[in-house]
Amino acid sequence: MVATDRISAFDVILPEGIPYKGQMLNQIAAKFLDATTDICPNWKMATPDPMVTVGVQCQGFPVEMIVRGYLCGSAWRAYKSGVREICGVKLPEGMRENERFPEPIVTPTTKAEIGDHDENISYEQSIVHLEKYFPGKGEEYAKKIKDYTIALYKKCAEYALTKGIIIADTKFEFGLDEDGNIVIGDEMLTPDSSRFWPADVYEPGHGQPSFDKQFARDWLKANPEKGWKLPDDVAQKTIDIYLEGYEKLTGKPLGK
Repeated sequence: MVATDRISAFDVILPEGIPYKGQMLNQIAAKFLDATTDICPNWKMATPDPMVTVGVQCQGFPVEMIVRGYLCGSAWRAYKSGVREICGVKLPEGMRENERFPEPIVTPTTKAEIGDHDENISYEQSIVHLEKYFPGKGEEYAKKIKDYTIALYKKCAEYALTKGIIIADTKFEFGLDEDGNIVIGDEMLTPDSSRFWPADVYEPGHGQPSFDKQFARDWLKANPEKGWKLPDDVAQKTIDIYLEGYEKLTGKPLGK
């Protein structure tokens, strides 16, 4: 497996990397993969070196499982416009921006080819979509990966909270190993695939500071005339944000 320092935003891979990002994401993912084998097997096998992973071949499912613990991002934008349902899940009335859901919700998406955009689908549509690729197994696989997603999120969010971090949402990708077992097939719970918020200043009703790539995304969105290049000061701030989140989650400086 190769860890890269490249960062993506809005389905575009930026031309320059964020130093140390690959190392941080690798070690965060490894930590959570090792901690959740009691819930779902994964492609990683532990080695003495935290920067080395040995994988098994995995046939990936054509859906990603997004799990949301809080009303944020695209879900909040839809809610603010009057939508009270996302991916077939009905949302409570009277919620505020970034407010916690009574229970986490799963909002699947299709896994698009490179250059295309993922499409939000309902749980029922995920069954149909999986059935196309795995005849006779769509419902079984959809139910299993939904159940895995909720269990993984709850366990990891509970751990992160003890470290002062709220995992607002994240995504999981699954596949089948050579023996036909469902496994986690990609990184998990990294700042690139999750929203991490500092718990000590959390307050619903407005935006939250974060330990993920949202800072870089916000800058790119506010400065479209700059193309896809982050200035040095924005890149450095992004590194600092990643490092702070990494140290909180792992309890150690990078490289230790």
